[in-house]
Amino acid sequence: MERSKYLKIISFFLFLNFTCFAQTPIFTSGTEGYKSFRIPAIVTAKNGCLIAFAEGRVNNARDFGNIDLVMRKSCDKGKTWSKLKIVVDNDDLQVSNNAPVFDFLDPEYPEGRLFLFYNAGNNHENEVRKGHGKREVFYVTSIDNGDTWSPPLDITSQTHRPSEWRSYANTPGHALQLTKGSKKGRLFVPANHSEGEPLEHFEDYHAHAFYSDDHGKTFKLSESLELKGSNEATAAELSNNRLMLNTRNQKGDIKQRIVAISDNNGETWTSEKFNEKLIDPVCEGSLLNIGGKKLAFTNAADINKRNNLTLRISKNEGKTWPKSVLIDANDGKGDFTAYSDIVKIGKRKIGVLYERDNYKEIVFKIVKW
Repeated sequence: MERSKYLKIISFFLFLNFTCFAQTPIFTSGTEGYKSFRIPAIVTAKNGCLIAFAEGRVNNARDFGNIDLVMRKSCDKGKTWSKLKIVVDNDDLQVSNNAPVFDFLDPEYPEGRLFLFYNAGNNHENEVRKGHGKREVFYVTSIDNGDTWSPPLDITSQTHRPSEWRSYANTPGHALQLTKGSKKGRLFVPANHSEGEPLEHFEDYHAHAFYSDDHGKTFKLSESLELKGSNEATAAELSNNRLMLNTRNQKGDIKQRIVAISDNNGETWTSEKFNEKLIDPVCEGSLLNIGGKKLAFTNAADINKRNNLTLRISKNEGKTWPKSVLIDANDGKGDFTAYSDIVKIGKRKIGVLYERDNYKEIVFKIVKW
């Protein structure tokens, strides 16, 4: 790279006041009895401890097979991490799409109750789309920040429509709890499903969500997005009882994120459209409200490969994304950076948990903005 171009890039990032700290490997494929670790998710406990989750894939990196849900915890802002703990083990079948969220507003659990929503299945996704197999929805909880966990609770009958839907998956990444407005305390889990027989270009997929207003006792389904191909979803709370759902476009014809807005806390959607600023190669993304009208968003900001993991900051609830920083990338060969999840570390610090180097590891990095 020419020196002048290099200096321009450095000056650009200094102008945006971003600082990236060193990355720390959290889950390394080929270790601890797992051929692959994928699908990162992360949340913060009331005491500041970070809890990172992933799928531990026993035999290979594929999306179906013997897959466990595993976690590590850090109580020093990501400097050191606990030993790996298996949270859910479904024998030789899969558990997947871990979606953690703390309930901090249940008076019965003043220190917070951690929910981990997940899916279980008995066949490959494409076979389930054809009607050969099933996908179910469960959750487990912890009242000691992940040290111990409750038995699984099956909520499929409340969150799934098996007579109409076939494939089904939670977000993946963190879920959220509404902290203000008329539905303060609502637990909200983005998800997606396929409807009926498989269609060309994945047009049978639609994003939706499920939510609970009684701390996980009962659940209801949101309206599904109308846009065909809306798939893996992430969400953030906005002002005035509004909520944003941000999904990938499984069709891949438009390499941009789909953004939907709700004015009733995620029950129905008033608008659905592509955001040309948020380019995407058909991959997962992570959205987080980091205070007031400020949102943070990460994804592989590339239209060809899963690469160029980028953090963006909006100060007007996603209307514009003027600040961005490249978190990690290579020379464009392979899927270098893919799925990610983000967590607020401090007033101007964001922790990024993400897949890198063709899924060889999931690492954690702090970004100061």
